[in-house]
Amino acid sequence: MIERIRSFLTEVSAELKKVTWPQRKEVRNTTVVVIVSVFFFGFYLFIVDLIFAHLIRTIQSSVFK
Repeated sequence: MIERIRSFLTEVSAELKKVTWPQRKEVRNTTVVVIVSVFFFGFYLFIVDLIFAHLIRTIQSSVFK
């Protein structure tokens, strides 16, 4: 069992050495893109929700007079 764990950890270490890690600038830039996208789509969905809520209230008030 211990030999299997040691083998596993050795293989994990070897695989991690093959990974190309992004530079700090790349991580920062993609983080900014994600944050801006989240705020943009959040605002967009907020506006769409307001429009649909207004339409539904208008339809309900005209149907249930």
